[in-house]
Amino acid sequence: MPFSPFHLVNGDHARGLVLLADHARRDLPEEYGSLGLPSAEFERHIAYDIGVEKLTRKLAAMLGAPAVLGGFSRLLIDPNRGEDDPTLIMRLSDGAIIPGNNPMPAEERDKRLNEFYRPYHGAVDKTIEAVTNASGKAPLVISIHSFTAFWKTTPRPWHAGILWDKDPRAVVPLLAGLRADAQLVVGDNEPYDGALRNDTMFRHCIVPGLAHALVEVRQDLIAEETGIAHWADRLAPILEAINADPDMHEARQFGSRTGPIGGK
Repeated sequence: MPFSPFHLVNGDHARGLVLLADHARRDLPEEYGSLGLPSAEFERHIAYDIGVEKLTRKLAAMLGAPAVLGGFSRLLIDPNRGEDDPTLIMRLSDGAIIPGNNPMPAEERDKRLNEFYRPYHGAVDKTIEAVTNASGKAPLVISIHSFTAFWKTTPRPWHAGILWDKDPRAVVPLLAGLRADAQLVVGDNEPYDGALRNDTMFRHCIVPGLAHALVEVRQDLIAEETGIAHWADRLAPILEAINADPDMHEARQFGSRTGPIGGK
């Protein structure tokens, strides 16, 4: 697949649902080589969210919804960080020093923002706008991520986690739907906190007041086709039911735990 800062998955915009996958791919433009890293580092979570591209594409097909996939490795620049976030371009990630990011001149930082980060977010904006226009209502936005089974040497007990800030509309039924399976351990703002200033959900959902949730699935559970199919089968009917709720399609401000929005 030719390099692109984003990849679009077609779907029925009138359904009022948008899927996102910030860290879907580990691609780099040819000019960056491997950022000075051994190729094995691109098999790790530091380069992308393992299993997420296939899971998002399968969910998009099952739900008939459009999706926007990040087309570049998070090692180049992280689309799920604000432009002012110090972790936007990592120099060190989970023990790996990234030579191609050391040093990081201001000109190079601006280039990565303009050529990769901003085009991805522009594609998200355009997709949300197209879905709003086609459906005549505010869309529900679901972002798909994955997390490692261990943090350093500590095992993570969760099979999945739902991350969020202050808008509970999609989160409450999503947690309930997953927890209906007694075999699952589902984290509420685990293994990460969903309140992150200027990240993807903040920028595209919290500020305009769109119902949303970020779904994290443990990477070992979606590393193979069987697991991907299993989790798509599990998530699709839950998301279908949530999307059918009219409350998900009203723009409404809930604010953020990170501080005021828009000067309010």
